[in-house]
Amino acid sequence: MKAVAVVGFKKSGKTALTLELLEAARALGLSVAAGKHSHHGFDEKEGTDTARFRALGCPVLAWSPGGAQVFWPGERRLPDLAPLVTADLLVCEGGKTQGLMPRIILADDEATARELEPELAVAVCGKARLAGVPNIEDPEALARLAAEKGFLLPGLNCGGCGREDCRALAVDIVAGKAVPADCVSLNGGLSVSVGGRPLALNPFVARMLGAGLLAMLAELKGFGPGDIEIKLER
Repeated sequence: MKAVAVVGFKKSGKTALTLELLEAARALGLSVAAGKHSHHGFDEKEGTDTARFRALGCPVLAWSPGGAQVFWPGERRLPDLAPLVTADLLVCEGGKTQGLMPRIILADDEATARELEPELAVAVCGKARLAGVPNIEDPEALARLAAEKGFLLPGLNCGGCGREDCRALAVDIVAGKAVPADCVSLNGGLSVSVGGRPLALNPFVARMLGAGLLAMLAELKGFGPGDIEIKLER
């Protein structure tokens, strides 16, 4: 699933741009999901941000310190919620501290834009200008850019890619110095899916499970070279 964040400070127009971006992506034939982060919880009354997203008829992931919109107790991080939906593009409103995906910065001056981690930016929307980052106002153009440049890292911070954490890899991907496949969790030798949704595995867990399975399979008659496929139903 591709993903992009629309970030800005309060009353900067994040919700309006996110709604336009979702509609534009849908017009391009993409299935969409919305994400909403709040520091103060959620109000389901008509006209609120979450209600406006739900009116689109697409999945909405909402998370805050007080809980998540899937009614799990306590705060849940985006990587916990993303596997619950299937979509071509996830567009998150807010989440300035989420360094797992590229972002579209919404700001009217350079100083504000630079507070929003421009090293993760694939575009700027508004009057602000940042060297090396395109300024794009057209929602359709932003949707195309998000579909092309979007990605979502698992947030394991395992260091398997040789970097300190997932945010460092995300910065390098945005800068063109790496690709999402450099994440060993996303591109390891062992993959596990539950209900069609892939589980994030850090290198140690992948090696442990993989070695154990190979050791057991090697004792079976007919085992030999080639790809291995295991299907487990419950």
